[in-house]
Parts: sequence; structure tokens; C-alpha cells
Amino acid sequence: MIKHPIGTRQEWLKARLDLLGAEKELTRRSDELAQRRQQLPWVRVDKPYRFETDHGAASLAELFQGRSQLLVYHFMFGPDYAAGCPSCSAIADGFNGIAVHLANHDVMLWAVSRAPFPKLQAYKERMGWTFPWASSFRTDFNADFSVSFTEQQQQTGGIDYNYRREEPWQGPDPGTGDESMLEQIAATTRTDAATYTRERPGVSAFVLDDGTVYHTYSAYARGLDGLWGMYQWLDRAPKGRNETDFWWRRHDEYEQPMPQT
Repeated sequence: MIKHPIGTRQEWLKARLDLLGAEKELTRRSDELAQRRQQLPWVRVDKPYRFETDHGAASLAELFQGRSQLLVYHFMFGPDYAAGCPSCSAIADGFNGIAVHLANHDVMLWAVSRAPFPKLQAYKERMGWTFPWASSFRTDFNADFSVSFTEQQQQTGGIDYNYRREEPWQGPDPGTGDESMLEQIAATTRTDAATYTRERPGVSAFVLDDGTVYHTYSAYARGLDGLWGMYQWLDRAPKGRNETDFWWRRHDEYEQPMPQT
């Protein structure tokens, strides 16, 4: 039963032109925000981080692989996880296609996670991904860029994430939809909600200038919304995101495979 307004083509076109003006304004505003990101001051990175990669140990500067810019997706895959975060996995599904274009435009794209490198390798193979993925296991990298926290921080209210201080962890409340969804998502990594949320998603940008690495930008939480390729498409679908629960899965876990053409 249709409950949506039905109109003529002329009525649709009038409404569409009104919307077009708002869309163009949003695009202009997005361009302005991109310029403001690029105008942020650079902060020198002096700590000698070491990562495990497909080619052995590497410094942060070596992740640039000859480029002057580096984008790091902070992928939620903690040492206690049995599988990567399904939300991060949905985002990362789009990396294969764009990483080669970025690499040929002076930008390296890496995922970085705290899980030991063999875990990342196995999961990467399972997902069929080819983009670079490094392990920051036993380093301060994730903590320093506000995407990994200790149990003590979680229990005492010592977590600063997305540029705000969180309240002490009280445990999931089954009466709230958000917490119930959190438990469901955590279960897919074979952890509990507390362990799962000690890792967080984010993106950080770096520049290499005259041999020195500088941190230029970081974003978290809804600041990553534009990286969810599927959501950009859903926002243009007739019913939008249309979410009532935790519906997305890792791409090899859906009951119905992709339709064959």
C-alpha cells in the first residue's frame, strides 16, 4: 500500500529543481570544508612507530612508499577480535577500487589495526582484499591517535574519542536499541560489548615533507560517514537508509548472494 505522495511529472520536476538548489549549496559547502581541512596546521610526528606489513617491519615514513601523502583508516580489529568489525569491513570493501587511483595521485591508503599481523592477513584473504593493511600491535599508534583505549580508561571515564570525553562505561542496557545493536555487532567479532568498544574507527592524514612526517587531520564517528560507499547509494534510493536494526553483514555472510546477470 503506497503511503508516499504521488504527483505528475511537472510536480516532480518543480520539487526536484527546488532540491537541486539545496544539493548545489551542500556541494559548495563541502568544498569549503575540504579547503579548511587542508588549512589546518601540521603537527610533527616524532615517535618512532613500527608496523608489520606484507614486506616486513616498516616505519610510519615507509608507509608512504614514495608518495608525499598518507591516509590511514583506523580499522577496528583488536588483538582479542576473531574477525574484523563488520562496519569497518563494509567501509573497507570500497578500498580495493580506489587505492590504485590514490597511489597514482601521490597518496597512499593504508588500513591499520592493533591485531597481530597473521590475523589481519587471514581476514584480508577471506575478504578478498588487496589494499595495504598494517598491524600496529604492541605500539602506541592507535592510542596516540585516539582509536584504542584501555579497560581502565573505559571504566574510569578516561576515553577521549571524537574530541569529547566519554562517561565511565556502565555496560550495555538491553532496553535501548543502540546498546542492543552494539552487543550484536560485538558478537560478530566474538567479543563482548566492552572489549569491542575499546577499539574505535577513524581516519588520519599525514604528509611527508623533507623527510619529516606531519599529522594533518583526523576524523571519527559520523565524520567517517562519507567513507561508507553503501550509504552514499542508500541516501539516493527511494527509501533511504531505512534502518531499524543491525542489517549489514560482512560481504560473505549474507544469506542471499549477489544476483547473477
